[in-house]
Amino acid sequence: MHPQLLQNVVAELQTNLTGRYLGKIFQLSPVSFAFDFGLRGTFLFVSVDPATPRMYLIQRRQKELEKQSLHLGPFAQLLRSKFSGQPLTVVEKDPLDRIVRFGFGSQTLMAQLTGRTADLFLLDDAGRIEAGLRYPRIGEVYNPPPVREIRVEEDLTEATGSPSEFADNYFSSLERVREFDSRANSVRSRLLKALRQKEKLKENLERDLAGHGDPEEHKRIGDLLLANVATAKRHGNKVQISDYYADGAPSIEIEIDENASLQDEAAQRFRQYGKAKRAREEIAERMVQIDHEIAQLNRQLEVILRIIEKRDEPALAAFITERPAPKKLDKRSDVPGGRAKRSGAKQVAVTGVRRYLSTDGYEILVGRAARDNDNLTFKIAQPNDLWLHAGDYPGSHVVVRNPTRKEIPHRTIIEAAQLAGRFSQASEDSKVVIHYTPRKFLSKPKGAAPGLVRLSRFKSITVEPKESVARL
Repeated sequence: MHPQLLQNVVAELQTNLTGRYLGKIFQLSPVSFAFDFGLRGTFLFVSVDPATPRMYLIQRRQKELEKQSLHLGPFAQLLRSKFSGQPLTVVEKDPLDRIVRFGFGSQTLMAQLTGRTADLFLLDDAGRIEAGLRYPRIGEVYNPPPVREIRVEEDLTEATGSPSEFADNYFSSLERVREFDSRANSVRSRLLKALRQKEKLKENLERDLAGHGDPEEHKRIGDLLLANVATAKRHGNKVQISDYYADGAPSIEIEIDENASLQDEAAQRFRQYGKAKRAREEIAERMVQIDHEIAQLNRQLEVILRIIEKRDEPALAAFITERPAPKKLDKRSDVPGGRAKRSGAKQVAVTGVRRYLSTDGYEILVGRAARDNDNLTFKIAQPNDLWLHAGDYPGSHVVVRNPTRKEIPHRTIIEAAQLAGRFSQASEDSKVVIHYTPRKFLSKPKGAAPGLVRLSRFKSITVEPKESVARL
């Protein structure tokens, strides 16, 4: 706060507050207060926020202040008890710094409006600190901080009329600017984070697609292995066969498992063909959806950047209120592992769970309490969803949603298992055994306590307990 503006405000306070008694105290934030001196709609506002420490009279309705107020903290309660029934006798500014002294009988309230060291102190008649708001130094003799060069922000050339009115208008305008920046930057950050997640998911899908290989090549090699069973020449893990698909049927060499027969190797190639073909179809469908969502996020990002450039407050408020969720190209939820919606099907509210997104795009739900675990397992999870739980330890039920009923990638199983370990009593162990099974192999024993289940079959995996995937 500009020293000259503060001096003008202090002169105004001397005229209006000297001799008056302190009434209610309204704590508007952890570091700001409004003090009632019986001026009917006029209050002393003091803030020791290090970013903008300030002090002046404000015109407010008492109901408005009551609505904004927090519960009084210990410092404000102490002021109320100490100054109750005491008139304000002194209001004076330190001539060398932005420090204002309020005298109430034998005790003093020091308002130190000095940037990073801004604070409020209650002093006794000997000048010792009885209490401090931000940095209590109880028992020490009060000494002001070293005087530093003041960076002037306020323009006093147009400061006509009441200095408090000028200060209130100036800092209110500054607060609106900062609030706009904070809200706009928060929205932009969320959009950028969502965009990075979608782009990372797309990269992972592309990597998975490449890892499955060309399905037609798997099938071609399988056919050639069967066609060359009688003529192939094997040398360890390599076999020479004739490529009947090429002109002249040239001899080619491929690597195989040296302990497998050509028929077994061919069967393996056909299994790879089936997997690669299914993966290509599924990933292609998911890639179309992700590209659509990325395009929507980019459009929303362009809109918020234009709003920030123009500093359009109404447009920002409308954007935050009305910003639509990414539209889907099909009836599934916003993640590839989300539940498919069926017309007429009863939708169960997903409450009492933590939601995560696996690297492969599958939604993972983690129960919070015992009854939440029951609700997740027996009301939300579907028969083909994957269920996980720490072996031999109490913990959260974990469900990987699987509406497509296809094989869940092993990487997603590991990530879900790590979450099951993290949210169990084995969370501090270096390794933990996790049991997993499709939900259809679970049952609830009659009369069992919430969270207890019976598994008719399951597999186990050992993982490190941790949160390694994105929280939704």
